[in-house]
Amino acid sequence: MKAVRALAVLLVVCLFAPSCGEPPSSPVAPAVPPAAMPAPQAHYNGTWQPPALLVCSDLPYATKTRTIGPAGGRIRVGPHVLRIPRGALDTATQITMTMPRGRGVNAVHFEPEGLRFNESAALTMSYANCSLRGRRQPKRIAYVDESLNILYYLLSRDNIHSGRVTGKVDHFSDYVIAW
Repeated sequence: MKAVRALAVLLVVCLFAPSCGEPPSSPVAPAVPPAAMPAPQAHYNGTWQPPALLVCSDLPYATKTRTIGPAGGRIRVGPHVLRIPRGALDTATQITMTMPRGRGVNAVHFEPEGLRFNESAALTMSYANCSLRGRRQPKRIAYVDESLNILYYLLSRDNIHSGRVTGKVDHFSDYVIAW
């Protein structure tokens, strides 16, 4: 009986997983950094739930550009903030952080696209304007493509008391809050 249940669970996970164990393939997706979590899979909370983006009300469009160098620094747009530690960048770099609107999720986009850090930066995103719909699953920051498909999750820490989740960012691209 236990073997049948285990086989049923494995079958459900394979149905919801994008490719059942193979890494996501995308011409623009970088290799999964060591701090990343595997591609999204179904999770169990009384019933099996597929991975999903957190549904949020729109925040106002905002963008900010700052030059950050080897000493590190931070950039804030709306309720979201990126902290770049000392030594993460070798030279002064102009960084743009944009918070788009009209997508139904809390998202941020960074430029220059593909910028890599020597040490992980910390991206903290608020989900105070999001619908939790009675769910208690931890929130995570997901690296997504332009169509908001989850490519992988960042190593994330959810602070339910502040309504914020923080993830380790090793490169620039698009990020959203997910279940």
